[in-house]
Amino acid sequence: MKKLILALAAAAVLAAALPEPAQARCRGCGVAAGVAVGALLGSALAGPRYAEPIYVEPPPPPRRRVYVEPAYYYGEPICHVERHKVWVRGYGWRYRRVEICE
Repeated sequence: MKKLILALAAAAVLAAALPEPAQARCRGCGVAAGVAVGALLGSALAGPRYAEPIYVEPPPPPRRRVYVEPAYYYGEPICHVERHKVWVRGYGWRYRRVEICE
C-alpha cells in the first residue's frame, strides 16, 4: 500500500512540476503543488505505528446460580408499594400507588 501511495505521489509531483502554456502567468503554482504533494507523501509514510497486542487474562467463568427455597417467615406480613394504572372518570388513565402485603 505504501509503494502505491509513493508511486502516485511521485507521479503527481512530476505532473505538477511541468510548466504549461496556460500557466505562464502563474508564478509559484508548481511550488505550492509540490508542498501539498510533499505533505500528503509525508503523512502517508509516517502513518500510524501499531503497538504489539497486549494479552489479557480472560475473565473467570460465571458462577452457577443455585435455587434456594424461600425461608418461611411467621411474623408480620411483608409489604411493598407498586404502581398500578387505573381509569379515573373525567381524567383518563392515571397511575396510583397501591400497597400490597404478602
